Amino acid sequence: MEHVGIANFGLFCLAVLLLNATPGPDTAYIIGRSVAQGRAAGLISAMGISVGCLFHSVASAFGLTAIIAASAAAFAVIKLAGGAYLVYLGIRMILSKSAHPTDSPAVHDERPLKIIFWQAVVTNILNPKVVLFFLSFFPQFVRADAPHKISAFLLLGATFVIMTSIWNSGTAFLAGTLARHAGRNPHIKRWLERLVGSAFVALGIKLALTKH
Repeated sequence: MEHVGIANFGLFCLAVLLLNATPGPDTAYIIGRSVAQGRAAGLISAMGISVGCLFHSVASAFGLTAIIAASAAAFAVIKLAGGAYLVYLGIRMILSKSAHPTDSPAVHDERPLKIIFWQAVVTNILNPKVVLFFLSFFPQFVRADAPHKISAFLLLGATFVIMTSIWNSGTAFLAGTLARHAGRNPHIKRWLERLVGSAFVALGIKLALTKH
């Protein structure tokens, strides 16, 4: 790793592991989807979050993250859009009607999973805390005299995405498994969806109020 300009790679991996073990907005989103809609929805959400992190990794490597964080207007737009989007998702979940148990899986499985995936991507990309994290965290592990700074950032980003994907997938599987039996009861499932929707609304408001 030294030849591309990465410093303390082992410490970086340990920091990523500890970061994943600390619950945050992405973890809340994945657990919420897993509990309300099952393991498949949780795993798809984890994949979407990973794609969002990949976007941030590339943006960080090419300096886009720094530009956004330095611009008060751009940062404000991102945090308000991200917060509003989570509130929108939460309200939709609160007001939506659960599918009837006898409905055909072919009708209710494929398209919603695609939607959940892209919702997770957008949620992560519009999370201002993720923007600030990539701006402040990654540069600490790239040497000032690194011969290939972009390659170093991309390699750190790939490592981050792989480790985060594994952790988030495990979280989704565990949460979905624990909620699986309870979710078979339509009344419990409905209240779980309302609870998760309310959590999304609260999380959206919190993100919108994030200070630069």
